[in-house]
Amino acid sequence: MFGAKFTDIALGLLFSMDLKDYISNIKLELTGGLLELEIDDEVIAKVVNQSLREVQRYIDESRFIEVPFASCIDIAGFKCSAIKKVYRVSPIGGAVSGSSSAIDPMYAQTWALYGINNATYNITQFAYNYASYNTVLQIRNSLSTDLAFRMDKQGEKLYVNVSGNYPERIVIEYIPIFEDVSEVKDAYWIDILQRLSLAMTKRILGRVRTRFTQSNALWQQDGETMLEEGNRELSEIREILRTNSSLFYPID
Repeated sequence: MFGAKFTDIALGLLFSMDLKDYISNIKLELTGGLLELEIDDEVIAKVVNQSLREVQRYIDESRFIEVPFASCIDIAGFKCSAIKKVYRVSPIGGAVSGSSSAIDPMYAQTWALYGINNATYNITQFAYNYASYNTVLQIRNSLSTDLAFRMDKQGEKLYVNVSGNYPERIVIEYIPIFEDVSEVKDAYWIDILQRLSLAMTKRILGRVRTRFTQSNALWQQDGETMLEEGNRELSEIREILRTNSSLFYPID
């Protein structure tokens, strides 16, 4: 299984909200701590979880995980919505068998500058070597893109291409699948999730309070107002998400 092989090396920001926090905040917004709601906590919890499922496809909150390098990596059990980037961990000198180079030549050239009897010629030669080395890298990367990757969700495989100098380990930057609201730790997405849940709850309350009308009553429910607020706020939040998702990843 994927979880047994990989070590999570980033846990996000230092705060989060659990389901009880969302429910408490929504009830405070709607009652002021004085009134009682027609719906119970279980219904509000369902609304929050429904909001999480809707926001999931927009969230760009990254996690990082370090894994041993392989051209084909088994990601069975890896709860990942999308993979953003792949990075090297080992320096070029730390290569596995099959590496095309044992050490970065420019690294060696840098130390050669500090050798005995080095003069301007050596610095000039270093510049020439550096230019030649970069040209070689450009040619190599034009033939085979380094760290290009493709994720096969159905086959549960991640294919990573390396143009040379195979690393021992790589870091994968990915967007996880959030199964619980407490896993969302980015302040921006916590706010979006809170606002979306509140708007959905307002719409539900509005529909409940306008289900029946009272005639000759001394007081009236605020169902129409609640329904209008919920629909308006829901449309505004969805428009924000839709607009931001015009890029490959949402902006925040």
